[in-house]
Amino acid sequence: MPVYVVTGANRGLGLEFIRQLSQSKDNTVLACVRSTSSDLADLKQASQPNEANTHVLTCDTADLSSIQSFAKQVQKTLGGDRKIDFLINNAAVNSKPEQTSLTIGPEDLTNEIRINVLGPAKTTEFLLAEGVLAKTARIVNITSGLGSMAVSLGITPRKCATYSISKGALNSLTVQQSGELREEGRLGPKCVVVCMDPGWVKTRMGGEGAILEPEESIGGMLKCIHGLGEGHNGKFYTYTGKEVPW
Repeated sequence: MPVYVVTGANRGLGLEFIRQLSQSKDNTVLACVRSTSSDLADLKQASQPNEANTHVLTCDTADLSSIQSFAKQVQKTLGGDRKIDFLINNAAVNSKPEQTSLTIGPEDLTNEIRINVLGPAKTTEFLLAEGVLAKTARIVNITSGLGSMAVSLGITPRKCATYSISKGALNSLTVQQSGELREEGRLGPKCVVVCMDPGWVKTRMGGEGAILEPEESIGGMLKCIHGLGEGHNGKFYTYTGKEVPW
C-alpha cells in the first residue's frame, strides 16, 4: 500500500488530490491541513471512499513548530516500518496577485517565501530527520509556470510578482534537494525530486480566467508522478508531463 502525504489538503488542488487518491483503497493518505478545527466537511466527503486509510493531520506550513510536530506524528500514524512513498508539497499562497515588481510589499514577499519555499523545504527536511521518507520517495514540489523565467518572459504584462518570485525560488529549492537528498547517508540515488506546474486551474487561488478543471490537472499530475523514474530527478514538468524550461 503506497503512502502519500499531501499538504494543503482541505481545498483547491490539495482537495482534488485527496479525492482522486481516495478512489483506491490500496492507498494510505496523510491529508495535511493548517488546523483540524477548521471546516473539513469537503475533505471528509472527498476521502469517504477510503476513509479508513485517510488520516487528517495538522501541518501548518507557515509554522515551523507545526511542521516539526507533524513530522514526529507520521510514524505513530503509519505504525511499524511503513514510510512515505509520495510527498506532495502542495500548500501555497498567492496573497497579493496585484503586486508588480515595482510595488512589492516587503512583508508580503517575506510571507510568500515563508509559506511557498521555506514550508516545503522544512517539511522535507523534518520528515527526512524522522526517517519516514522511503529510499525511493517521489517528492513533488507544486510550482507554477510563473516560476519559470523563460515562460514569464513571454507573458505581457507580467503577473503576480511576489508569487512568481516565490515559485522561482521553489524551483531552485527543487534543484538543490534533487542533489542533496541523493547523497550518502540521506535517501540515496533512487529518490526523485521534481517540481510540477498544475496549469491555470479553476480553484479559489486560480481566480477569474482559469481554464483547467481540477480533475484534469490532478489526474495528469498523478499520472506523471506515478511514472517518475530516476532519470527525471531535478526537472520541471507540467501536469501533462511536458518538461518546462527554467
